[in-house]
Amino acid sequence: MFEKLELIKDRYDELEKLIGDPDIISNQSEWKKLCKEHSSYEEKVTLYNEYKSLCDSMAECEEIIGEDLDEEMTELAKEELADARAKKSELEEKIKIALIPKDPNDDKNVVVEIRAGAGGDEAGLFGAELMRMYMRFAERMRWKVEESDMNMTDLGGVKEVVFIISGNGAYSKLKYESGVHRVQRVPETESQGRIHTSTVTVAVLPEVEDVEVEINEKDIKIDTYRSSGAGGQHVNKTESAIRITHFPTGIVVTCQDEKSQIKNRETAMKILKSRLYDHYEREITSKYAEKRKSQVGTGDRSERIRTYNFPQGRVTDHRIGYTMYALESFLDGDMFEMLDALSMADQTKKLSMLSGD
Repeated sequence: MFEKLELIKDRYDELEKLIGDPDIISNQSEWKKLCKEHSSYEEKVTLYNEYKSLCDSMAECEEIIGEDLDEEMTELAKEELADARAKKSELEEKIKIALIPKDPNDDKNVVVEIRAGAGGDEAGLFGAELMRMYMRFAERMRWKVEESDMNMTDLGGVKEVVFIISGNGAYSKLKYESGVHRVQRVPETESQGRIHTSTVTVAVLPEVEDVEVEINEKDIKIDTYRSSGAGGQHVNKTESAIRITHFPTGIVVTCQDEKSQIKNRETAMKILKSRLYDHYEREITSKYAEKRKSQVGTGDRSERIRTYNFPQGRVTDHRIGYTMYALESFLDGDMFEMLDALSMADQTKKLSMLSGD
C-alpha cells in the first residue's frame, strides 16, 4: 500500500510542476486534463503526508521513552504515543478507502427513469411519489432538474417518466437507486382497508460526454410530433416534441417537455447517449449485465431492492438490511442516511476485495 502511495506522491509532485509550466498552460485541453489528474491524487497525498508526519512524531516519542531521562517528559511522551497510535489506525483506514478505485462516472449528471411495475394505478401513484422524492433530494443538494418525458396517468400517477439531474457528484449519490422499489400500503381506492403491494422500477444512468458515445446519423431517425398533456397553448398545436429511434439497438427516446423543438432534440440526444452507453457497457461485460439485471429487474414484486411500508412508517433496503423509521421525511427527499449507509457498505465490500478476503 505504501509503495503505491509513494508512486502517487511522486506523480502528484510531477503534475504540480507541469500545471505551472507556461507551455502546458498555453495548451488548455492538456492543462485541464493534468489538473484533473492532479486533483484526483490530492486527498491520497494529503492523507499520506499526514501519516508520515504522525509516524515521525511516534518515533520521537519512542526515543524519549527509551532514553528515560525525565519522568515528566517520559509520561507526556507515553500519552502522546497512545493518542498517535489510535490516530494512526484511523488514518490507515482512511487511506485504504481513498485508494479504492473511483467509479469514473461518479462526478457525472444522471438520467433517471421511473416506470410503474406491478400494481396498476397504485404503482403509478407511488411512482409519482418517488419522482417527487428524487426531485426534493436534488433541491436539498441544490442540483438542477430537467424534465424530459412525463407520461402520466389520469389519476396523476406515473406510466413512465424521464428526467435529468445535474450537479456535482449526482451519480455517486444516486447510482444505488437503480432497482425495484416496493410499496406496502392501503390505497385510497381500497374500501376494505387491505394492504396492497405494488412495485416501481427505477434506472439511474450516468449522462455521458459526446466523446464517449459516437452516433452515426445514418443509424437514427428523428421524428417531430405534437406534444400531449399539460403544457399551455403550444400543446397539440406545434410539432415541438421529438422522438429519436436508434436502429441498431432499437432504443427509442422521446422528449416533449419544452416548447422549443431544438431544446427537446438536445435533451433527447443526451438521454439517447446515456442509454447507448449503458447498452454497450452491458454488452462488453456479462458481469455488468448480471449486475444491472439484479438491479432493475422486470417490475415483479419479488425483485426488490427496497420496501416502503406505510403502516409501520419504515423504509428497508434489502441489499444491506438497513431499516429507517422515517418514511415521511425520506419521501420528502431526506435520503442522506440511507445513501450514506449504502455507500459505506459498498466501500466495505470493495475494501474486502482489495485485501483478498
